[in-house]
Amino acid sequence: MNPSWTVFILPALLAAAPLARAAEEPAAPRTAPEPQVLNQVTEDDNVRIEELRVRGQTRRLTVKPKIPGMNAYEIATPEPGRAPGDDPKAGQRVWWSITF
Repeated sequence: MNPSWTVFILPALLAAAPLARAAEEPAAPRTAPEPQVLNQVTEDDNVRIEELRVRGQTRRLTVKPKIPGMNAYEIATPEPGRAPGDDPKAGQRVWWSITF
């Protein structure tokens, strides 16, 4: 057998071997970690404030006054990716007239 022929075949066989094993084994599904969700409730004699945080950012802030006749409302949070100063509705009160 020609020694130069063996030199060229051996690296080709070694390089092909990991590809064959990778094709036989199914790839494990990659799953992203679940986001951290925090529901925080702050309450006193006059008001109940419910805050929903996802990945450390406030997504919903609901204020429920305990005074008879006052409806609950939300404080609009800034849109993700926008600076709070660039979002005109951030920090404004929002009353929902129809809820499902």
